[in-house]
Amino acid sequence: MPTDVEVEAYQGSDLRRETGWWGAFVVGLAGTILVTGITGPVLGGMGAAALPNFFFVTCTGWLLCLFLAEMAAMLPDRTGGAPAYAYFAFKDRFPKLYPHINGITLWMYWLGWWPVMAVNMLLIGSYLAALFHIPTGPMISLPFPTAFPVATSTLLIGAVLAVGIYFAAYLGIRFGTGLATILGLASMIPMTILALLPFAHPSVIHLSNVFPFNTIHGDSLFSWGGISLSIQFWALLTWNVIAMEAAACYIAETKNPEKDAPIAMNLEGGYGVFIYTLIPFSFLAVLGVSKIQADPLGLFSTFAQNVFNIPGLNIIMTAMLVTALGLSSLNAIMGVGRSLYQMSLDGQSPRIFSHLNKHGVPDVAMGLNIVLNLATMLFGAPAIIYVFSNVGYVGSFVPVLIGYYFLRRWRPELRRPFRLPEWMKYVALAVAAFYAFTWLVSLPWCAASGCASSLGNVVYAYFIGIIVVLLYIPLYWWRRRSDRLHGIATGGTVGPKSG
Repeated sequence: MPTDVEVEAYQGSDLRRETGWWGAFVVGLAGTILVTGITGPVLGGMGAAALPNFFFVTCTGWLLCLFLAEMAAMLPDRTGGAPAYAYFAFKDRFPKLYPHINGITLWMYWLGWWPVMAVNMLLIGSYLAALFHIPTGPMISLPFPTAFPVATSTLLIGAVLAVGIYFAAYLGIRFGTGLATILGLASMIPMTILALLPFAHPSVIHLSNVFPFNTIHGDSLFSWGGISLSIQFWALLTWNVIAMEAAACYIAETKNPEKDAPIAMNLEGGYGVFIYTLIPFSFLAVLGVSKIQADPLGLFSTFAQNVFNIPGLNIIMTAMLVTALGLSSLNAIMGVGRSLYQMSLDGQSPRIFSHLNKHGVPDVAMGLNIVLNLATMLFGAPAIIYVFSNVGYVGSFVPVLIGYYFLRRWRPELRRPFRLPEWMKYVALAVAAFYAFTWLVSLPWCAASGCASSLGNVVYAYFIGIIVVLLYIPLYWWRRRSDRLHGIATGGTVGPKSG
């Protein structure tokens, strides 16, 4: 069957095309930078058994990037990242259901990404407080038994940085990616250095810390103890190590999406596997489990000093890490701001989220992300935010990957500027099954057990996430009612391509 039939009209975006594959790549580095928040908790909770899990789950993220590259090149005007491609796969076979598949997928993805800034602000506060001995001030916590208190100083630091990052994003994709290029280089340099640093001083590497791949309880990776622990921690790993897919949020703003999509997404996935494989290995080989457990969040700012005893090295590395977390926060408001924007264009959320400012960016949607992030910091511990956020995040990829399979099966004739081998459609189903299992089994198990935190049962964070996901229903009803009152016949359906 010929494969050169053009994709029919679809609802696209009106965002300006002012960047290229490099812009999508550097802003997408925000996902890889999440290694700073997950390395300590997972290594401290799993031991050496974490290393194969890091590699395996991150490889599924690289595969996800490749699937998204194919769909992004097919639908170059869709914005908002992975979930924006789901609706097209379902619209022919499920005409009544597909608007909601589209809406709930975008909404869940939004929930998955906007709390990233809250995690980053907590980490920055931890780094700066440890390095400069900043007074914490009064402690504030949510009214839950296992809530972790957060320092007032951390909240103030987060508020100031969040406002500054919002104004950077407000000025448009060209300014945002220009800033992201600076931040991206400042991020890649320390991440790469930290990954490779021990190999420049091999005497600090202790392979006995790494092999065999046993858990902290002494269980083999392939024993029931090792398998059950792996299943629990998949919930935290997926929230972090597959997040390099964030580069897809900006493909619609590249000048040549058909060529830029595969370059940006493949580079993002490859660099993510490099970072998430070598950094956990290096940290564990040098420090060992006991030192990691002593300070799982602050270890990035002190790791270089443990390898090379050079005065002032910790200050330099901490400054670079704060810069890296700034880039991650920039994406946390820019990327899913575009998800809310696309959702509004498609008729599944309030129309105000489709508002663009004079610089051509969805300012209202991004502003909402800032406000919610400051509130989410009150969870106090990154591990609790992981549970809350992942209720939306990992589940959002299941319909996307199933949609990829359906497009290959039902619409093989469509023009695909970037095309993976035919057998990859079955790989997409396998990855979808893994993410579905993680969402349905690993995540609630992790929440009930406390997983990477020492706080015990944090299932309340899981149920708060469920409530936020269900808010899609009243928001959709509100949009439908508003459209009827104004005589607008969108009704939640995806209209003709715009722009």
